[in-house]
Amino acid sequence: MPRYVNGHSNKQMRPHRAMRFRPTIVVLAAGLGSRFGASEHKLAQPFGTSTVLATTLRHAIETQLPIVLVTTERLAPLAARLLARRDIVVLPAADAARGMGASIATGVAERSGAPGWLVLPGDMPLVQPASIHAVAAALEQHVIAYAQHRGRRGHPVGFSAELYSELVTLSGDEGARRIVARYPAHGQEVDDRGVLVDIDTPAELEAARAAAGAGGGTEPART
Repeated sequence: MPRYVNGHSNKQMRPHRAMRFRPTIVVLAAGLGSRFGASEHKLAQPFGTSTVLATTLRHAIETQLPIVLVTTERLAPLAARLLARRDIVVLPAADAARGMGASIATGVAERSGAPGWLVLPGDMPLVQPASIHAVAAALEQHVIAYAQHRGRRGHPVGFSAELYSELVTLSGDEGARRIVARYPAHGQEVDDRGVLVDIDTPAELEAARAAAGAGGGTEPART
């Protein structure tokens, strides 16, 4: 069973107008990150004045929407300075090995009373708070909504509460792709290339760092 770790109260950044519809942001940070090929996990890599994971979390916190982080014992200390202990769920190694689907299922189950969930991978530090808000607003009118930039699908991906029973049974590395394929999904266009950018390799990390320094939402070149 997941367990909790100690932390501190959420630290808010710049305030946003309060939303009537408040889905929970499920930040995924339980993967091995094996493609990165370094001794230190990709989410623990320096990014600006922080780390990759902490930057992603700060952007999520800035939305002032509810958050739950699904992570591992190794990475939990990175989040403990930003999130309350109730918002951090640590997966045992065996559960983390069940893939992204299991992490999504855990996060959704931990916030079973939410009106919906926004799935945001922890390795996407360029996603801007306004993009998260845009998907949250779209989810109020759609069963599934996702961020897109110039027609290209990205993250976060939002799911309405009516999909709860399917989300909590997910497992494997496909995540929620089958659910997205099964139901009508709304692409919410955003002026934020960061919704397309995840970090899997050192080259992608360097490109993301350069993009953040150049203005945050610029899409790093892919190699």
